Amino acid sequence: MPWKNWSSERLGLALAILAALGFSFKAIFVKLAYAVPQAVPVDSVTLLCLRMAFSVPVFAWVGWRASRHLAPLQGRDWLAIVALGLLGYYGASILDFIGLQYITASLERLILFTYPTLTIVIGVLFMGKRASRRELGALLLSYAGIGLAFAHDLHVAGDTRAVLIGAGFVFGSAVSYAFYQAGSEPAIRRMGAARFTALAMLVSTGATLLHFVVSQPVGALVQPAPVYLHALGMAVFSTVLPVFMTSAAIRRIGASKTALIGTLGPILTIFFGAWLLGEPLSVWQLGGAALVLAGVLLISKISIQTGFLRLMDKTLLLYKK
Repeated sequence: MPWKNWSSERLGLALAILAALGFSFKAIFVKLAYAVPQAVPVDSVTLLCLRMAFSVPVFAWVGWRASRHLAPLQGRDWLAIVALGLLGYYGASILDFIGLQYITASLERLILFTYPTLTIVIGVLFMGKRASRRELGALLLSYAGIGLAFAHDLHVAGDTRAVLIGAGFVFGSAVSYAFYQAGSEPAIRRMGAARFTALAMLVSTGATLLHFVVSQPVGALVQPAPVYLHALGMAVFSTVLPVFMTSAAIRRIGASKTALIGTLGPILTIFFGAWLLGEPLSVWQLGGAALVLAGVLLISKISIQTGFLRLMDKTLLLYKK
């Protein structure tokens, strides 16, 4: 089946799911980098700087190609790019990286994924949108599941103060990213997904490098090889690929649906955290995973019983042909 025969919505759903998979592994890369044995562990600003430095050549090339045959951007376009770039992949990322110094990858992802709720609220309050019954139902299912897993992580956490500090930073990251997600939809429709995403990421990279220059010595960039490898993996698999997939999904299915499908992320992180980091996995978390998956299938307009299998069958047929 050629790509052109896929409906725009189905392609958007597939891209959103793949983006969730990539983003879900970001916290794993961060925790692995923090755990690399050395006298002074890598700090959040340096790690984010390495991530963005590895990503910037791709975004610079894509931004150039996407812009060379298009009309120049207007002043309001540049204002949107700067504001959203600072909110999204700089502000949200730095708060998230700091929070991960205090809490587990599983708990981080659960708190971070309050942003679909915030995205919908922002859309309703500030952008004149309405939440459909399907979106509200999917939201309730997804966050009931996240709540179950969240309660488990709070129960097993030893240092309540550290959890609260880390949770505060990560919730701030969720708020920042929710504003980015809500504001990016009209910007993408005006400028195009590739052009907007590349330029917003370049703004984020510039802000990150400036933050590093004013707060860290240049010698902080000298790290063990595993730190560079984790940062490179984060740049490719948890930044470049999912960023463009998310923007393309937003263009096809909108910010709210993309955000709701992204609730798969916490569940994926729970499993990766248990597998690679030895973080606890319980029946409560598995029950939460089932509810989140039900919410994702509901918003995808695919039946709970057969929808996921049908989607996988179509994917296999596509790659066979």
